Amino acid sequence: MDQEETKKSKPGVRKRADAIKPYLCKHLIAVLECPRDILNIGTVIRNVNAMGVEKVYIVDPTHKLPDDWQDMRDRRKLASTSVSAVKWTFVKRFDSTTDCLDHLEKNGFTSIVTSPHRKGKESLYLHEGDFTQYPKLAVWFGSEGSGISEEAVERCEMCVAVPMFGMIESLNLGTSSGIVLYEVTKQRREYQSRFRKKGQRAERANLLPTEMPLTDTH
Repeated sequence: MDQEETKKSKPGVRKRADAIKPYLCKHLIAVLECPRDILNIGTVIRNVNAMGVEKVYIVDPTHKLPDDWQDMRDRRKLASTSVSAVKWTFVKRFDSTTDCLDHLEKNGFTSIVTSPHRKGKESLYLHEGDFTQYPKLAVWFGSEGSGISEEAVERCEMCVAVPMFGMIESLNLGTSSGIVLYEVTKQRREYQSRFRKKGQRAERANLLPTEMPLTDTH
């Protein structure tokens, strides 16, 4: 929300927004490459918001979405399927996979793609990955029909797959994004928490005795 809308929002909403800030995963972006169904886009935005992912990038060569995020927030289908999460989640669209990858790389992001194992590319199962080793991380999800593109695979750091054991080894976009982002955000949130506590302890240790907060001895 912008500052003007924040001022107009209810105190409970502002309080909730402030309360969740420490739990957001900074420098984490979910990327949807050429999604076909706008309903699936809304579902993923809902997952992104619920998991505390910072942003959503959407590769949208057919211009299903407007360029301006503010305009996306007024789309009824997106608002409905995302349960209004689009109003609270930053979404940016790109005309092509190349444009999106160039933008991410320019800003220091490492990309990983959700895809079955690919020959010649480091591949692992979701539970085997350490997603805290990348300061800035973009997690890519492919199209519902054709999956992730060869360009995205070629320029990514590695492929990550969700292990499946059924007769049908496939998941829809909403489900796969929820599973993958849960694991990634869990790891990064735990890492951020440890780092924050370590910093607090260091700051406390550097305080002079006269600066130490008083404690109740009773």
